[in-house]
Parts: sequence; structure tokens; C-alpha cells
Amino acid sequence: MLATAAVVGYGLHTGFQRSARGADLPNVIARFDRQPLSRVAPRIEALPDLAAFAFRLEVTNVDLIGGAHRSREGVVEVLSPGRRGFDLLAGRELSVRPGEAIVEQGVARSWGLRLGSRLLLDGLGALRVVGIAESPDNVAFPLAAPRIYLSRPALDARFGVERDPQVNVAELWLKDPRQLDQVLGQARASSYGLRGLRVITRDGVRVLLDQAAGIVIALLVALSAIALLTAAVMLGASARAEVERRLAGIGVRRAIGAGRAHIALTHAVEAAIVSIPAGGLGVGVGYLVARGPSDRLLEAINELPPGVGLLAPLAGCWALTALIPVLASGWPALRASRRPPIALMRGAELGGRRGGRSLLGRVRLGGNLVGLAALGARLVSARRVRLLATLAVLGVSVGFILLMLALASELNTLQSDPGSLGKRYQLTASLPAAAVPQVRRLSGIAAVAPRYEVQALDSFSLGETIDLIGYPGDHTIFEAPPLVSGHRLGSDSGAEVGRGLAQVLGLRPGSTVAVELPSGHEARFRVAGIVDSLQHDGRVVYVSSRALLASEPSAQEQLAVRLSAGASPVAVTRRLAALGAKPKATGGATDRGRSLIAALTAILRAVAIVDGLVCIYALIQALFLTARERRSTIAVLRACGADAGAVRVLLGGAAVAAVAPAALIGVLLERFVLGPAMARLAIGYASLELSAGSGEIAAVLAGLAVLAAAAVLWVARQAGREPIVVALS
Repeated sequence: MLATAAVVGYGLHTGFQRSARGADLPNVIARFDRQPLSRVAPRIEALPDLAAFAFRLEVTNVDLIGGAHRSREGVVEVLSPGRRGFDLLAGRELSVRPGEAIVEQGVARSWGLRLGSRLLLDGLGALRVVGIAESPDNVAFPLAAPRIYLSRPALDARFGVERDPQVNVAELWLKDPRQLDQVLGQARASSYGLRGLRVITRDGVRVLLDQAAGIVIALLVALSAIALLTAAVMLGASARAEVERRLAGIGVRRAIGAGRAHIALTHAVEAAIVSIPAGGLGVGVGYLVARGPSDRLLEAINELPPGVGLLAPLAGCWALTALIPVLASGWPALRASRRPPIALMRGAELGGRRGGRSLLGRVRLGGNLVGLAALGARLVSARRVRLLATLAVLGVSVGFILLMLALASELNTLQSDPGSLGKRYQLTASLPAAAVPQVRRLSGIAAVAPRYEVQALDSFSLGETIDLIGYPGDHTIFEAPPLVSGHRLGSDSGAEVGRGLAQVLGLRPGSTVAVELPSGHEARFRVAGIVDSLQHDGRVVYVSSRALLASEPSAQEQLAVRLSAGASPVAVTRRLAALGAKPKATGGATDRGRSLIAALTAILRAVAIVDGLVCIYALIQALFLTARERRSTIAVLRACGADAGAVRVLLGGAAVAAVAPAALIGVLLERFVLGPAMARLAIGYASLELSAGSGEIAAVLAGLAVLAAAAVLWVARQAGREPIVVALS
């Protein structure tokens, strides 16, 4: 468990810094509408504290074909000479020869491209792949559109030198990153006339990725803490039982002059002989289980695996797994050796053992299965501290497994259900607002309205982007994210603001939100209400379409189409296509994130497997220690005619005494503690429901019952192998 957490947690925690350093990621990336280089370059050169800068032309929605795959949403980055801002994983740099391309590693992996593979690019024809790159400024394909890189000198060599080339991306490297605020302030002052300006900083990229990684890291750290506590408690109890069994031998060694330190050191060395190779095996298995899913998750967000950087944390895990058994064995031996040698050689029995024998007299051995099960429950409950530790381990493990199932269910909902964004429309159509009456008459349509959206900037923070959404009339017919505070939009001057934006800017009902639009105009709105929204991390503003178009007449326009109950989306899509629209189904919050969801699911599956092993380990240890301490009680039962089935019933009662309360603890823990805590940790700007359903609870309880049965069968088999005479002696 520790190795699993180390592999995933260390990789995610250090992935961005490692990848940004390898890629030479710029401190600032500014995107804007196409401009001649001669108009942009003087403004960039005038900025303070610049170490270097570079320009690109980013062309989107390009028809791109690679092998048997095709995308009409390709992104082509035309690189001017200078620093590049990405890392080459394979191949070489672009030369001035035409017909060469570098592909982003997500495209190469998904499309099966290698060095020397051919791409077909609309307008340029065939290109040969000469390099594979990764850049942590964005997630990888298919989470993002497929991206390739071309050389502007190579295009100039093919089509002729362009005197004043067009650019729409500027990358800035600073001499002192601490001067970032001053550079951004100066950039804003000199950005007048640049339409569509959007700025993102290296720290901004890191924060967004760390928010996603924080969910997995927190989950694994918590599970590792549980595993560590389980190991310490169970190994301590096991070592104490072993010391008590060997009291006579300890007494003999004390009688012939062995010191207390020698006794403790002997037991510690014996434990180390077992724990060092066993710990290494456990760390190796944890590494192998987690490495594949962890590497796929890092690749999905364009980050590099840690490689040999994992040696140090894995070595620490190995040392810890070796140290716990050593301490757990040495300390009980040191304490036991304080007794007089004569008392030790008598082999003083464990406290509470007589209670088990008195209980035996209450059981009728003539097939009284209930009595045997009750005796087993009394035997395991006699060790209250151990029982509480077992209940804690099992209860928390059950709670975490339920949490993982709830999290997987929520991820699936976010991927496939537009309602997770508060969207009530099922289709969008690329038609003008004038087509609303014509679309409304189509069969299967309950409501239709024009939807306007534009990406704006916070007027007080150049790097804070905002999705500004406008509808005519009541927008809750089509989009109704839950209202947190205030009231719904009621006038052209009002706005409903996402909680993510409200948290960043300190907004509340009655505040004023000021946005800078791509046209260069500034619009101000009074905050009417705060809403929960997962779109763009909650950085959304709902306004009246009249107010939006008054400031930004060129806002993106499409029709939002809400279907009637029982209407076929396929049939409605055909009718809309007949009108000349390009209908598109509304996606969920993670609609493009299938590979990321798959990677997260694989990690959750690996953690669930290890967590299940923790559960069965805790059960076997608790039952095994009970059987060892009460070996004489079991021997008396066997001597009186009890068969192997009776022993299994006895241990089954002990297992039920631990499993039943633990299951209740796990369900309550997930419902009232872990689920709400993980929801707050995972996403602070919207509400998530992370409570396991009845089906998930039933599945986990059934799995726990199977694990308990397996533990009972194994321990009963071990107990039945010991001769009765030896157990009674």
C-alpha cells in the first residue's frame, strides 16, 4: 500500500515541475486574435524583465489524418525561430526542409504514429514525423485536440518568405519569475487593440493540474496511513503473542545470564530476517501494480513519469516496512524480559485465557452451532484493544472502498451526463437566432433558444478567463446550475456568477463583476446570485443576451435545443441536419476525458485491490491471533468430539463479531465523513454527491463476507493441523 501511494503520489506531486523544467515552459503564454508580427513584437520587446520571447501562429480546426485516424479539430503550431517551450521525447528538431512535423505524444500514442510515419494535413499534403514532443501547457490528446508543430522557415522555403507573418501566440520567459505581476500589469497597459487576449501563466497551469492530482494524492495518503496503522497494530499483536508463546525459552536464556538488551535484539534480528525480504517483495509488488496506471495518468496530462526519481521514496517505504516488524518484535521481548526468570520459565499464560475456558462450560457441544458462534464472538471480544483496532481497520477500509465506488460513479456521471453542468438541453445546432421559429415547429422539440457565449477576462486580473453566457429570457429552461445564494437573473444589468469565480474575486450578491471582452470593451454587471457550476472550474457568468450583444456583437451564436420527453435524439438530429444545421450532442463535464477517466479508474481499481488485501490481512491476523491465544480452548473442543466444521463455526462467530460492526462503521463513515470531505477536497467551487448507493453497499458487503469466509477457512485449517496434545500442553 505504501509503495502504491509512493508511485502515484510522488509522480503526480512532482510531475508538473519535472515536465515544465524539461520542456522549458514559458512563464507566460499569451493568445490573441491574429496580428501582424510587426504590430505585436514592439509591445513584447518593451516589457520589463524579459529573458526571451517567441511567437507562434496557432491554427485550429484543421483536417488532420494519421494512419487510420482522422480529426477535423487539429491544432497546427507554426513555430518562429527561438525557444520552443516543449520537450522532445524522441526524434529531432524541425529543419528548414519542407514536409516535416513534430507530433504531440498523445497523438502519437493514440494514433500509433512513430518516427518516420506520415501525416496528411489539409492544405499542405503529406508530412513526415521527425519528432514526438510533450508540453505541460495543456493536457494530451484525446483530452485536448490533436496538436502538431511545423517550422515557419520550412514553410517559407516552400511558399516563399512572408514579409510580415501573422502570429497569435506569444511566449515569454522572465529573468526573475517574482516580477510576474509587474510584467502582467505592463502587458495589460500595452495590450490595447489586441482582440481576444487570453493569458495563462506557468503557475496557473500548475494550480489547475494540482487540483486534479490532489484528489488522487489525498486518497492514497489516507489509505497508506490506514495500511501503516494496520501493519503496526497487527504486527505488534502478533509479536506479543509470539513472545508470550516463547516465555519459557526467554526464561532459560535469562537464567543463564542473557541480558534484556540481548533478548530484545535477538527477537528484533529474527524479525528483520523476515521483514527485510518481505518488505522488499511488498514494495516491488506495489510498484508493479501502480506504475502502469500512474504513467498513463501522467501521460494523459502531458507530464513525465518520475523514472529513477522513485528510488528514494521506494527505498523509504522499504525501510519503514522493515522497521515496523523489528520494533513490534523487539519491544514486547524487552518488556517480557523484565519478569523474574522463574516466572518466565513457568510460561505464564496470557491474561483472559481463563475467561475463555469458563465460557466453554456454557456451550453444549451436541451440535449447538449458535452457542459455538457465540463463544467465538466472546473469545475475540476478550481482547478489546485488538478488536477495536480490527474494527477501525476494517471499518475505514470498507468506507474507502465505498468512497472509491462512489467516486467512480460520479466520474462516469460527469463524463456522460450534461445535467452535471446544469444543462437541460440535449443538442446544439449551428443556426442563427432567426431560425428559432422554424426549429420550434419540428417534432420532438420542447424548447429552443439562441445561446451566446464569449470568453472574457476579469478586468482586474489579466490572467483570469471567464465564460460569459447569454440567453434571451429565462436561461433556467436550458441551463439551471444550482443556486447557492442570492436570486436568479432578473434584469439586463444583473448576472449569475459561478462559485469558482466568486471565490477567486471575492464576489457576493450585490457585488459588481467587471469583464473585459475580446472587442476591447468593458462590461459591468451586478451579481444577482451565486451558482454551483463545473464548467470552466466555476468561472462562468450568466447574463442577458441583450446585455452581452450590446458589448460584444460578434459573440459566438448557436441554438440550444431541449427535447420533448421520449423524443429520439437521433430522429431530431436528422431533422435539424435537414435544415442545414450541424447538430451536436451536449457533453458532460469530462466529455473529452475518456482516457483520463480510464487512467483514474485503473488507479482506483489498483487501490481497491490493495485495500481488499488489507481487509483480508486484518481479518486473518485477528482470527489467527485469537486461535493461537485460545489454542487450548479449541483443543478441548476437538478432544470432546468437535470436528473441523465446529471449529469453523467457532471462528465464524469471531469473524462476525468483527465484520458486522465494521461494515456498519464503514457505511456510516463514507456517508457522513469521507464522502463530504472528499467532495470538498476534490472540488471547492461546486457540490458533488459522493455517497455510495444501495447497490454499491450491497456489493461491498458481499465482498467483505467472502473475505471473512476465506479468512475463517484458512485459520480453521491451520488450527486443525496442530495435534490436540501439543495444544493442551
